[in-house]
Amino acid sequence: MKHPAFVLKWLWLVPLAAVLVGSAAIAGEPVATDWPQWLGPNRDGISAETGWRTDWAANPPKVLWKAGVGQGYSAVSVAGGLLYTMGFADGKDTVFCLDAETGAEKWKHSYPSGNPDEYLGPRMQPTVCGDLVYTLGRQGDLFCFERTTGKIRWQANLPSGLGSKPPRWGFACSPLVLGDNLIIDAGPMIALSKNDGKLAWKSGSDIPGYSSPVAFKLGGATLIAGFNDYGPHVVDAEGGKPVGRYRWETEYGVNSASPVIDGNLMFISSGYGRGAALFEVSQAGLKVVWENKNMRNHTNGCVLWKGCLYGFDGQVDAGGLACIDFKTGAPRWSQKNIKMGGLMIADGKLIIMSSKGDLIIAGAAPDGYKELARATEVLTGDSKRWTMPVLSGGRIYCRNHGGQLVSLDVRGK
Repeated sequence: MKHPAFVLKWLWLVPLAAVLVGSAAIAGEPVATDWPQWLGPNRDGISAETGWRTDWAANPPKVLWKAGVGQGYSAVSVAGGLLYTMGFADGKDTVFCLDAETGAEKWKHSYPSGNPDEYLGPRMQPTVCGDLVYTLGRQGDLFCFERTTGKIRWQANLPSGLGSKPPRWGFACSPLVLGDNLIIDAGPMIALSKNDGKLAWKSGSDIPGYSSPVAFKLGGATLIAGFNDYGPHVVDAEGGKPVGRYRWETEYGVNSASPVIDGNLMFISSGYGRGAALFEVSQAGLKVVWENKNMRNHTNGCVLWKGCLYGFDGQVDAGGLACIDFKTGAPRWSQKNIKMGGLMIADGKLIIMSSKGDLIIAGAAPDGYKELARATEVLTGDSKRWTMPVLSGGRIYCRNHGGQLVSLDVRGK
């Protein structure tokens, strides 16, 4: 049996993170193919981008550029021609802004990130909204930058400034911009003014669970769903009033996958053999619809597409790609030889990064796994290749824990 310390080191892919669901246009020529936040424009892991190539056997993706961005699991955000990510080196975390087309550095900001350990590097994905970009380090250092210059607009520290108790292995939440507020699932759900960082409201007193919040509508109300150490919880976005929560115990308190919302239904999943559940959300609280072990998301969560959930079932380097029915939890198919990585969906296709470093395109369909294209070992070196790939503007961006970031050209002709 593996020692817990060995098992625990895999949780860090949780970029696990979030931002606004389409609350503001990106300054400086926004385009429909931008990917400005964790899980994309609508916070659901789905891109509306079409026309990108999958004829890779005859015409493999061309490497446009590579860059070193330090250790970590931070996926990239792309907005207005600029790319943002984070990494760790020499005792410091660094926020990078690169030219999305060339990989050239536009600006960066470094700051001390505490005592190094084997779980090195940031987990969150930068959040871009308007002319600002927000980042959160594992020690709770929260920054708001002007997105084109890197000038600090404001900054805060969650433990010292807001009394949020850090989880055992550091903060992993990607902030959610909602209206005038920046929302962070820091154990308690916290809302700060997105413009100056002042506290708007604070709800609860739990410990974070490495997940990121999601906003959704229920009737005339805007609600926020989170997944912390205690379990799934929902609050009202207006002032943080609790709507409901459910005790969901996972080994080591690792609830890292973001909730998946469809109407008044909320899906959650955890690794370490814990499993998954679907809840009906109402102003009266959370009601279990089903619960089973058919999907056990360890780090990255699932993406919902046409009634089915696609994700990795089981621990990193052990669990495989799987598909289950959203409303019943019934298994549809599994592909055990594709081990834990990250995925998104675009044009009805899965874009998958496997733990072997292979970039794979497959059909997002419930009737079986159908591989459409594969580029082998687009990432090499560091074996922790679990960060979600990102498609934006006909390029797919991939990174590994060691900090290798690559841009691949899949633009249609």
